[in-house]
Amino acid sequence: MSRRTFFIDEGLGETRGGVLLDGRPERLLIQRDDDSSRLALGARLRARVRHVEPALAMAFLDLGEGAEATLSFKPELRPRQGEAVEVEIRTEPRLGKLASVRLIGPAQGAPALLAPPPALYDQLLHLAGEGEAITGRIARQLADEAEAEALEVIHPLPGGGTIAIEPTRALTAIDVDVGERKGNEAKRVTRQANLAALSVAARVLRLKGLGGLVVFDMAGRGHDGAALMAAARAAFNPDNPGVSIGPISRFGTIELTVPRRGRPVTESLTDASGRVSAGTLAQRLVRRLEAEALAAPGGRLSGSCAPAVAEAAKPCLALLAAKIGSRFEVKADPTLAWDKIEVHGR
Repeated sequence: MSRRTFFIDEGLGETRGGVLLDGRPERLLIQRDDDSSRLALGARLRARVRHVEPALAMAFLDLGEGAEATLSFKPELRPRQGEAVEVEIRTEPRLGKLASVRLIGPAQGAPALLAPPPALYDQLLHLAGEGEAITGRIARQLADEAEAEALEVIHPLPGGGTIAIEPTRALTAIDVDVGERKGNEAKRVTRQANLAALSVAARVLRLKGLGGLVVFDMAGRGHDGAALMAAARAAFNPDNPGVSIGPISRFGTIELTVPRRGRPVTESLTDASGRVSAGTLAQRLVRRLEAEALAAPGGRLSGSCAPAVAEAAKPCLALLAAKIGSRFEVKADPTLAWDKIEVHGR
């Protein structure tokens, strides 16, 4: 029987929490001090209808403080431009898409946050089902490992083979590769790889926070459709309600839809170009400095990184100085590679 546990790593300017499925990272939630709670899943707000598009059955809402969202409506419940409504965030914003909300009812007054989203601990406890949070150094290590896996494209399968997970604007494509998986019978080896791929992909998609249309390009030919459908239903059951799975096609592909809820983790960790963002690298720099400070109490530290990373790190470095004292310095070095971070004791 599968077992889930969860961890919380409280950093400076950032808290990372996650769920482990049989010891492997299944979820990663990241909250940074500069995130808007108005756009977080589960937040309740009073909003103002800014614009209505009857042809799309969609209204655009002003949530206050520059935050916006969309509301889908039935023709008989069409909102009026300028009216106030109470709503709850149903899906968080992602690249090129606004947050979406569900309507609670009419309201009075200017846009405002009425109730914050659930606390991170409560979210993780709900996802894990039970238990106490892992904290401290172990939690930090688990968060680092989850973050690293979330950023990978190629993921190994137990017993051999790999899957490649690549999101596009339209869908997420998953390619199954048998690779050097061992076995005497090719058809049996391929079948085992495909079944393993569904299980691993479901976990990793949850880790990455990816949803919407997902297309698997299964390995081999002459697939056992009934076995693949049963495995897909079991693998994606934790994502219900809202999962829809189609039968395997004559081209060897399986299509399914997974509900979108939170913002993809990769968007929290990377910039618009897809590389690890300055903010994420700044957090790594601060964690490295903090770890070195704990290892050498009273010692002086120095760090080097790209100029944009040093700039992004300033707010968290101020928090670090308040915690360990001003016994470190960070140099912005334009000759360093974008993701290169150096920390030394002196």
